[in-house]
Amino acid sequence: LRRVSRLHGCLSEQDVLEVCDDYDRERNEYFFDRHSEAFGFIMLYVRHGHLRFVPHMCELSFYNEMIYWGLEGSHLDYCCQRRLDDRMSETCTYYAWLERMRRTFEEPTSSVAAQVLATVSILFVIVSMVVLCASTLPEWRAPENRSMEEQSRYTAESVREPSGIIEAICIGWFTAECIVRFIVSKNKCEFVRRPLNIIDLLAITPYYISVLMTVFTGENSQLQRAGVTLRVLRMMRIFWVIKLARHFIGLQTLGLTLKRCYREMVMLLVFICVAMAIFSALSQLLENGLDLGTKNKDYASIPAACWWVIISMTTVGYGDMCPITVPGRILGGICVVSGIVLLALPITFIYHSFVQCYHELKFRSARYSRSLSAEFLN
Repeated sequence: LRRVSRLHGCLSEQDVLEVCDDYDRERNEYFFDRHSEAFGFIMLYVRHGHLRFVPHMCELSFYNEMIYWGLEGSHLDYCCQRRLDDRMSETCTYYAWLERMRRTFEEPTSSVAAQVLATVSILFVIVSMVVLCASTLPEWRAPENRSMEEQSRYTAESVREPSGIIEAICIGWFTAECIVRFIVSKNKCEFVRRPLNIIDLLAITPYYISVLMTVFTGENSQLQRAGVTLRVLRMMRIFWVIKLARHFIGLQTLGLTLKRCYREMVMLLVFICVAMAIFSALSQLLENGLDLGTKNKDYASIPAACWWVIISMTTVGYGDMCPITVPGRILGGICVVSGIVLLALPITFIYHSFVQCYHELKFRSARYSRSLSAEFLN
């Protein structure tokens, strides 16, 4: 239950009172002024995994209790989901239309219209990525012998070219999609805090900033600053490819796995940093610091040796720098073996978390596809 879990994060009594209605410090008791019988059925769901309506209680009233405790319509059993959908359709036609619109934009598998919309959105993402990659070709770039002012004018004129028109159309689609999804969302604050929506905003905003900068910059110094800024902003369009996570459960699983396994990721980073500090210092000492008859200039400093350590521990082995002394080569072998062992330690936890997240998302997707009122809070 989301509301109960929020109590764990409360640091003061004031925070506790924002979650519950009353709190007795001496008895360490929390009071919620809610329907007691409905709470009993909700606790049965927590214990046994089945949630049904309370007999002789209005479906909408029980649904309000579910919302209060942080549950969603998809947590109901299938028969009760149908009852809730019918009840909502009877009492509020506008809500039913709003929910269908929201599901059309948020759940690609909820209907045929949602699948068509998702396909169109994916095509726009692919087209925008192709245009972005093509814009880096020499034939599409401004000549290098031009001045900064001419290059900035070239950037402004490129908006009127076919590639600029295609880019504007893609941006228009993404903007309209984001606005509609914001309008039909039930919880506007929750919508703004979602990572995917933040990524959408980061992908759309640079285009409008670059257009405004191109229009309003007039002086040479401003054009020189804008030239670099515009190139950076245009390259931020690479965030568009992350929009595909909205339509593919595999990318969603990857994001959820990274979120849940951040401790393992930090642990892996600590392992690498410690090993990098040790092996880079030893390799610099053996290859350049000691008088062993040879001086390897590639290991002139510890920071320079860090690159070799990273490449060796990850078993990439570019070959751009390598030890030439016998002790250095022995150390290189130990570094490679240590990298294999250290990288393998947290992989098991990350793998099991990935499998668990994948099954959870598949289960949620299957439940959402059966209910009109799924994910009401979002």
